[in-house]
Amino acid sequence: MAWLKARIPVDFDRLRDLTNEPVPGHLKRWWFALGGIPAYLFLVQIATGVLLMLYYVPEPGRAYDSVRHISSEVGFGWWLRSLHKWSASGMIVAVCLHTLRVFFTGAYRKPRELTWVIGCCLFFATLMAGLSGYSLVYEQLSYWGATVTSNLAGALPWIGGFLARLIRGGEEVGAATLTRFFVVHVAIVPAVIMLLVALHIVLVRVHGMTELKFKNATSEPRFFPFIPDHLLTELAIALILMIVLNVLTVLAPAGLGERANPQVTPEHIRPEWYFYFAFRWLKLTSLKVGVLGTGAAALLMVLWPAVDVGLKRLSPRRELSIAFGVAAVLVVVVFTIWEALV
Repeated sequence: MAWLKARIPVDFDRLRDLTNEPVPGHLKRWWFALGGIPAYLFLVQIATGVLLMLYYVPEPGRAYDSVRHISSEVGFGWWLRSLHKWSASGMIVAVCLHTLRVFFTGAYRKPRELTWVIGCCLFFATLMAGLSGYSLVYEQLSYWGATVTSNLAGALPWIGGFLARLIRGGEEVGAATLTRFFVVHVAIVPAVIMLLVALHIVLVRVHGMTELKFKNATSEPRFFPFIPDHLLTELAIALILMIVLNVLTVLAPAGLGERANPQVTPEHIRPEWYFYFAFRWLKLTSLKVGVLGTGAAALLMVLWPAVDVGLKRLSPRRELSIAFGVAAVLVVVVFTIWEALV
């Protein structure tokens, strides 16, 4: 220790005090400790993604063959690819659950509005990671999914044409499109997520975690140390998640559809499950209304702390935000199930 202190002049006792933040007592319940799950799954994504990149070729003529090579010939390639896929879905679920927990406990209110905004940006970045990764397989559905995505961007007023060309790298989906999705998936989105996570942690550390109080819980301590108590809870959750991920990987490995064919449009184009609700909304409306409606919903989500202040002034004694949140969750769930069953 003396050798280390001489070469790294840091007061480790002071550093331990700074990092060992008191954690509110309600986080003894694991279902409130959902913030670390997306971070853990993101690490799984990074580890498996780096290994998959050793064999993946981001070029239209070879992308599909490289994925098939990974799935059928590379040792444990099917396991890595399936683990990557299931951890991606799990990360989206975990971010959604964490966002819902923050919303329904009012943890986005003053002075934590910026923490909520950064959390929303993390949610959107996670969805972008799933969308860009899905398109890299270059099978029929993923190819036409990229086509639909660029068409949706093109439906935006004023900047739609520019965004569509930016996504495609030209007027049509092709080699430039695959390269851009690859760069977004392996470089831009991970860098953005890491930056947002760092900002999120700093703000949580500055403001502290929101303390929730429950009736008949007087025997529980108000706070407990992050290390080792909360850290052990997070590690236990991570171990359980790894077991669940491996079971899903073995029982339902990632499949591979037909090779992408720009000349043949599939009869049924469908995105990944986490975009089912938006896809159903598009089917119920026109292209422009669907895109603008989805964008308005995303903007409302980001600005909700300000909307909540207005609702509080309108009706101080009623939790109108809770009612609106329940309605929004029901709409998303119903639309998702509806699209899944069609």
